[in-house]
Amino acid sequence: MVSIEDYGKFETAWCPGCGNFGILKAIKQALVNLGKEPSEVLIASGIGQSSKLPHYLKCNAFNGLHGRSLPPATGAKVANHELTVLAVTGDGDCYGEGGNHFLHTVRRNPDITMIVHDNQIYGLTKGQASPTSEVGMKTKVQTHGVFNMPLNPLSLAISLDCSFVSRGYAGNIPHLTGLIEKAIQHKGLSLVDVLQPCVSFNKLNTFKWYSERVYEMEDTGYELDDRVKAFERSLEWGDEIPLGVFYVNEKPSFEDHQEVLRSGPLYRNVPRTEMVNELMDGLI
Repeated sequence: MVSIEDYGKFETAWCPGCGNFGILKAIKQALVNLGKEPSEVLIASGIGQSSKLPHYLKCNAFNGLHGRSLPPATGAKVANHELTVLAVTGDGDCYGEGGNHFLHTVRRNPDITMIVHDNQIYGLTKGQASPTSEVGMKTKVQTHGVFNMPLNPLSLAISLDCSFVSRGYAGNIPHLTGLIEKAIQHKGLSLVDVLQPCVSFNKLNTFKWYSERVYEMEDTGYELDDRVKAFERSLEWGDEIPLGVFYVNEKPSFEDHQEVLRSGPLYRNVPRTEMVNELMDGLI
């Protein structure tokens, strides 16, 4: 039986009190609750404090370029669709540099779980505004305050018909653990946007700020496949910020459309080099 200890314990480079610790704990607990052995899990990440998370877990990992966690995660899932694949990224990494990959991964709907550490700031590069930073936030770069409207990742995902859209909070580990479990169990692309305080560079969206506003949606008041109602709920932000599953649309995944995968994972296929040789001979 798999245990928390199987995923290892490592020294981290995160600041004391960072919200990333809560996310790491929730991911570990969710994988254990689902009985996933470390060898059955692959985590892909890009660049950022959030993307260091695979370094602190004993499992398969791919640490790639800035904003590029989703392409290798998709490729790994296609090569071995028996793997449980997570893409761990941040608001800058995913919604900024990786925004194009985010959009088109939603369209493809691969069976992977995307966990976004949304701290509304660039933490690794020491405090610049990110795509989700609040209007008016002052940083060392935006000295007069942010004037661009923040990106709403939930609304964007729902508008694109992402098959599973949810929001968690790093300060509520039990609830976040449950969300991650549901996201992994869902067949298709699952977004878990995690509100994650940055204790060093974001002095506005603190643990206290979030704790006074977030609440768990015990009942959405609509069927989860109602995209219009889900979109309306995703716009709720301010004095009250809802947590939970906003939208679910059960539909074929990217892998379901690939006939070649029906005989088993690609990595088990025996290479047929004669086909390549024939092709190359035809080019001479």
